[in-house]
Parts: sequence; C-alpha cells; structure tokens
Amino acid sequence: MFGALGSVGRRVVEEGRRRGHEVAEVSRRAGGGAEVGDAGMVADVVRLSAGRDVVIGATRPTPGREDELVAATRALLAGVAETGARLLIVGGAGSLVTPAGHMVLEAPDFPVELGPIARAGAEQLEVCRADREAEWTYLSPPVLLEPGERTGVFRVGGDEQVGEVISIEDLAVAVLDEVERPRYRRGRFTVGY
Repeated sequence: MFGALGSVGRRVVEEGRRRGHEVAEVSRRAGGGAEVGDAGMVADVVRLSAGRDVVIGATRPTPGREDELVAATRALLAGVAETGARLLIVGGAGSLVTPAGHMVLEAPDFPVELGPIARAGAEQLEVCRADREAEWTYLSPPVLLEPGERTGVFRVGGDEQVGEVISIEDLAVAVLDEVERPRYRRGRFTVGY
C-alpha cells in the first residue's frame, strides 16, 4: 500500500486487515510502522511489490508538486509490470463525466484551487490507459471525500459521476471489494452516494 500513512491509505490498510489480508504499508517518510519507499522510484516499486498479489497506490503530492502524481503512476505501472502484481490506483475525480456531460474539472463551479491536482489526476488516468504492460485499475472517488461512517452502501459506476460525496471509510470498502473481486481490470470505476 503506497501512501499508507495518508487519510485514504490508513483506511484502506484498516479495511484490508479487517478482512484478514496481509497488508504491507509503504510511505516516503519513516514512521507509523510503514516501510520506506517511493512510489515514484521503479526500483522501490519492484522491491516492495515482489511477491505481492496486489499493489495499491493512494499517493497525493503536496500543492505545487502535482507533476509527481504522473511520475509516480508511471513508476508504479513499470514496477508492477516487472513483478506481475495487479495495481489499483486511487486517483482523482476531475476526469469523471457529470450528468451535464462535461468533466468535473470543467464545471463552472469547480474550485480553481483544485485545478492543478484535478488536471494531474486526469493525466494520471491517461497514463494508465496508455499502458500496455501492467494490469491496472483506476478508482476515481467523488469530488468530496471526507472522514465518516463505514456503511458499505454506495453506488458504483464507470466514467460517469454517480455521486458527489463518499466517506473515506466507504471508499476503502470499494478498494477492497475490487481487490477481492476484480471487475474493472484495465479500466476506471467510481463510487459515491
């Protein structure tokens, strides 16, 4: 689990362990029991994904460094292609299609300050779609992703937005559902209320 110490990563680790999975935590910084590794370094991805069935990437760069998201995605794809692990990336909502027929990041009310990360997320998805070596899945959460309750009840969709919010706990449920019963190999899905 790359990004294991982040808000999404922590919940995915908890959900995985709740379901009885062995989960290796990976973070760029030491602490919290995680192994140190950089999702943007192919050698780290290879080292930490060798012998694993699934690698989950839930990394998010700090503002001003959004280009790191695409670089990390390229490294994750290259690393798992070498080890044979499946890759599940928790990406962004910006490229989802709204009921009005345009991308979320193009909506008139989309927050300007989220533009750089939304565009990086859209590019991240395109990098996945262009890849021909790795087995990947891309999960686009809704625009609002907040701490909350684990209900296990949410809608699932493809490229079209199915809701504007979900709890991080239910997003983790969706991640583990896809890990255990893959339905979106080499594709994107979304969840929401």
